[in-house]
Amino acid sequence: MILRSLRNGVVHRRQPANPKMIDGWLNSIQNWLYPPTCLLCGDPGHEDRDLCEPCTRALPWIESACPSCGLPLAAPSPQSCGACQQKRPPFDRLLTVFRYEEPVRHLIQSLKFGARYPNARLLGALLAERVSREAERPEVIIPVPLHASRYRQRGFNQAQDIARIVARQAGIPLDIMACRRVRATEAQAQLDADTRRKNIRKAFAMMSTVRRPYRHVAIVDDVVTTGATVGELAKILRRAGVETIEVWACARALPR
Repeated sequence: MILRSLRNGVVHRRQPANPKMIDGWLNSIQNWLYPPTCLLCGDPGHEDRDLCEPCTRALPWIESACPSCGLPLAAPSPQSCGACQQKRPPFDRLLTVFRYEEPVRHLIQSLKFGARYPNARLLGALLAERVSREAERPEVIIPVPLHASRYRQRGFNQAQDIARIVARQAGIPLDIMACRRVRATEAQAQLDADTRRKNIRKAFAMMSTVRRPYRHVAIVDDVVTTGATVGELAKILRRAGVETIEVWACARALPR
């Protein structure tokens, strides 16, 4: 908002404060009122984060991974793994932060099923740090949408909450209206890989209000297990004209 005042017959305009500066003030006030506390052990947080230093070191970080499917590798490699070379995923890249193991599993599960919203802030901040170092900047971030019935039941979309933190921290637009889930599907968690792919088929659609297709999109989700969900969403985006599709997720489940 522009404020105006008359002084000696001249209109003076006060420009809005720098948004990053405002965020800094708000974070300082919040940290003073509510000091960061580790969400895993309850000790004081480290570096203005709700995670202490010992718990940070103990997390199941992914240091090297296949750039196509995100599965961990023994050593860094610019090449895709053998499986991805034989059959390319529907997306161009999958970037994750952690293996889907404890205590990251606890953070994600308690967010998804226990509405622990501080977990979304922490997971989103950690994902934003990883993508800021390793990913190219997309035009927009699109979180994996929930079906309306699941949203009413849960009251929130954990992928959207995580994506909002990533978008704000990375300064990338967030579009929650580009795609929607048009079919209520069975929960994927207990299904095998083939059943997951069949279950999620034709579950997404582009909104008709999206007139101009994006060229570079990042899909954000909490955890990737087989890649069936993000793969189906990537196919919809590809058919809509998106040229480059990345998937950013907090965690990657390992094959059983």
